[in-house]
Amino acid sequence: MPSLTKTLAAGIAGGLVASLAMNLFQSVSASAFGQTGSNDDPSTVKAADSAKKAVTGDAVTQKHRAAAGELVHYATGAALGAGYALAVRQWPESNAGFGSAFGIGVATMLDDVAVPAFGWGPGPTETPPETHAYGLVSHVVFGLVLEGTRRAIVETLD
Repeated sequence: MPSLTKTLAAGIAGGLVASLAMNLFQSVSASAFGQTGSNDDPSTVKAADSAKKAVTGDAVTQKHRAAAGELVHYATGAALGAGYALAVRQWPESNAGFGSAFGIGVATMLDDVAVPAFGWGPGPTETPPETHAYGLVSHVVFGLVLEGTRRAIVETLD
């Protein structure tokens, strides 16, 4: 079993790589899922706005909104990766479906529960089916790449 430090490093790196893969997947598949863009800020930008308002009382400036959203996306991916790696270390069956089950769980907890609960986007019943599918498949990509990266790093570090 890898050390706790190696486990966390593999999870964080896996989460960052998986976040990048998710972004790349979304950039090439958006039109196939009918995602033509929106004038509304993405939930990651809204989350950054909420965090900044909680700390400073001010919203993220227009100039920094895109970067703040990316920061939230990658920080969330790194944190999810660390948690996933710790879970797999303790319960190896947590990597079910080569990480795809984790991706489905993340999509459910973030897109269907957290985002609407915090007011960053619509709930699952108000989300068009193609948007829901886009988010679900994007998170399955996240889970698959997370597991592949985590596994490759752990094997390299052993």
